[in-house]
Amino acid sequence: MRRAVKSPLALTIALAVVLLVGISVWLLTDPKTTRADALRTGGLAGGAIVALYALWLNDRRRKVEEGRQEIERQRHDLESRRAERDLERVADERFAKAVELLGDDADQVRVGALHALAGLARNRPAYQQTVLDVLCSYLRRPFDLAEKTPEAAREGVVRKTAQRLIADLLPAREDREAATYDLDLTAATLDHFDLSGRRIGELTLREAALHSTTRFHELRVEGPLWMTKATVHGHLRLHDSTFGRGWFSGTKFVATANFEHGEFTGPVTFRGAEFAKEALFEGTTFGESLSLHRTKFDDYVDLRITAIPSSLELYQTLVRPDREHELPDGLELQRQPNGDVRIVAARPA
Repeated sequence: MRRAVKSPLALTIALAVVLLVGISVWLLTDPKTTRADALRTGGLAGGAIVALYALWLNDRRRKVEEGRQEIERQRHDLESRRAERDLERVADERFAKAVELLGDDADQVRVGALHALAGLARNRPAYQQTVLDVLCSYLRRPFDLAEKTPEAAREGVVRKTAQRLIADLLPAREDREAATYDLDLTAATLDHFDLSGRRIGELTLREAALHSTTRFHELRVEGPLWMTKATVHGHLRLHDSTFGRGWFSGTKFVATANFEHGEFTGPVTFRGAEFAKEALFEGTTFGESLSLHRTKFDDYVDLRITAIPSSLELYQTLVRPDREHELPDGLELQRQPNGDVRIVAARPA
């Protein structure tokens, strides 16, 4: 037969009674102890046992409650993870559907897909860089801006929407706590592109075609700006901006290029670049090095930079002979036997 488990309460009461009787009887053996004192002392001893039982019982209840709360917390965490996975699954489905709709023939469907992607990026920050990559990829699709067909006009609207959404998803220049995101617009065709007042990690515009006015003023690029072999057909507003390194090798600036009061903290090169119109550099800072190797200025150039960098490369840096140009101290113009005028380091007085 199984032995019955005795109740802790019954054992406590029995022990208290035993102590009450035992101590009282033991004290009554002393002639100096009265019956009342013996009963009082025995009662205190028995009461102490009951009090210890109460403390043990309270501690046990506390542990049981803590265990219950821990189980409830684990259940809540499990439900939260399950809900998060469900949200991720829905987000993945929305992302895949929106990307698929970018190939739709109807321009309004493509615009809706772009807005869906942007909304996803705002609600799910983990998608921010991925969505920006997709928007940039859309703008890298071949597009002839000179084509004057209804289809081209509608596609132009879609592309301007993508450009605007890219700017909207980037943090403001002053928001130094926000994460930075990279933009890869290699060989993209851009029209009225505006990133003014934004903050970017790395900006790539290799072989890009920038039409109309490009607004990059008050822009902050934490990493490098790659703009090699690009063609800037319209006015480039790049003034009052901050960059790491700047690479403009082989770039053609068809209209005015304004770099005034900008700052480059890394090396900068305009090797083989061509400026068809005004090139404005007044107040620009080149912190590390500047290369103007075979750079050609076919119009007015204002090269009054804040200081000549420690490494300045001048080789066949040509300017328009019939224009007055602004140069910083330490540089001067030199006319060549063939009639060309180039910028060279000033000879010591």
